[in-house]
Amino acid sequence: MAGKYVRIDATELRRFVERLNQAGRGKEFEKELSRFLDAIAVEFLSYVQDFIIQAGSVDTRLLLNSFQKNGEGSVFIAQEGGLQIEVGTNVEYASFVNDGHWLNPKGVDMRWVPGEWQGERFIYQPGAKTGMLLKQKWIEGSHYFDDAIRLMERMAPQFMERKMQQWLEQYFSDFV
Repeated sequence: MAGKYVRIDATELRRFVERLNQAGRGKEFEKELSRFLDAIAVEFLSYVQDFIIQAGSVDTRLLLNSFQKNGEGSVFIAQEGGLQIEVGTNVEYASFVNDGHWLNPKGVDMRWVPGEWQGERFIYQPGAKTGMLLKQKWIEGSHYFDDAIRLMERMAPQFMERKMQQWLEQYFSDFV
């Protein structure tokens, strides 16, 4: 058996590794990755808005329309490993709607809220002689943000797989 060798032509493998190194060093790939993460953030925003609507948490649409990417003072931020997607809202009551809250401040059993009812909607009016008496009660949250995170976690592997396939075809079409 001595003196017998297996010859392997590694030219294609070398070309593939060189192409891989070029793609990793190039700014184009960083831009692609940044665009992909932006697209993920936009998709996540749509999930959040869908769950807000499903939960019936829409009144003035302030909460629904307040969610944005990279917003200053965001209440919610999603991050995983080294990647962070800032998607949130600066609407102060967003976390109360998501997490739930007590109707009255701690230690207050009842409080009077001045205003009037217009159909099924209560309109707050300071100084009004009419209004409503609020008794202490836990208001369950709608968990719209938590639901959107769970959905995104389920969908993310599919997004990544499709994107990886697209990048392979784009950068390495002669190898695929």
